Amino acid sequence: EVQLQASGGGLVQAGGSLRLSCAASGLNFDDYAIGWFRQAPGKEREGVSCISNNDGATYYADSVKGRFTISSDNAKNTVYLQMNSLKPEDTAVYYCAADRTYGSNWYGVRTRCVNGMDYRGKGTQVTVSS
Repeated sequence: EVQLQASGGGLVQAGGSLRLSCAASGLNFDDYAIGWFRQAPGKEREGVSCISNNDGATYYADSVKGRFTISSDNAKNTVYLQMNSLKPEDTAVYYCAADRTYGSNWYGVRTRCVNGMDYRGKGTQVTVSS
């Protein structure tokens, strides 16, 4: 059973930083892409950043480019999202998700980040105060 556990959320002032962690289990880590998604009240889900552990390809939403960095530690089966220069509009529940990087439904990390992934964990709240 694929399990994803997100942690690291909290309350931070605008301009501050947070690092989110996503610990994955029940899967062959190297064969999966892991992504960070967020959803704020009244807004649609947004694919924030994703990484393919197969080839290291990454995707960033335009709203976070230059501020967020995704990384993967294959030895720990953990993906991190370093969030710098946080803005109030980054406030949302962040959750991590996973999808296989093989098979007929794999069209690359960008497509899965935009369209969503099959396995989803519980979220962690990020609140940025102005």
